[in-house]
Amino acid sequence: MKIAIQFAMPAEFHALPGMGELAPFETVSGIPFFEVAPDILAACGGVGKVNAAMCAQILCRDFKADLILNAGVAGCFTDLPIGTPVVVSDFIQHDVDTTAVGDPIGLVSTVNQVAFPTWKAETVQTLLSSQGVSAQLGRAATGDWFAVRGSRSEWIRDTFHPILAEMEGGAIAQVCLRNGVGCVSLKTVSDHLFSEKQADEYFDFGEALKQLGRMVLPLAKKLQEMDA
Repeated sequence: MKIAIQFAMPAEFHALPGMGELAPFETVSGIPFFEVAPDILAACGGVGKVNAAMCAQILCRDFKADLILNAGVAGCFTDLPIGTPVVVSDFIQHDVDTTAVGDPIGLVSTVNQVAFPTWKAETVQTLLSSQGVSAQLGRAATGDWFAVRGSRSEWIRDTFHPILAEMEGGAIAQVCLRNGVGCVSLKTVSDHLFSEKQADEYFDFGEALKQLGRMVLPLAKKLQEMDA
């Protein structure tokens, strides 16, 4: 099975041990693509849903990925400690709103669904456990907005009940759905949305990157051994 690891930021990719000096084998539409192990690719797609969707589509169509592992850091709605790994069970897109024409909040047209489940999330959680990693399982809210404390974050929390906020995963899951490709997502907590210290936490997320870097490639190799 060909696995593609999709990051948003180069810092997340560089957290993988030994990858700091690795050169991309190809750059497509400004996106660098790397081979990090046999039949395991990695890409830094950029921040936000459009960048994420474009990268995921290239991985699906051009590089024939069987499964995309979306990996990165994320803000947290709860009090999970910094660096806590979270296997995303499903994504919602909190900035999609066509309620004016009678749709449920968060409904993504064309595919006509609100929640985008990931591939075998509980199995992924068990795979991590077999590697000595205790990961949480929960929903992530995606949107083109850096989530901070305030009424909007409270509304997202109370409406969709996620434990994480991030900016790419929902778009990746949507692209994977339309291409018939599996989507797995592993995040580590970088900051807390309702903390007065959120900005300090986010701009010093070394622990979140460290935890992410040590887990991602071993998980990708385990996933490679499974049938998609």
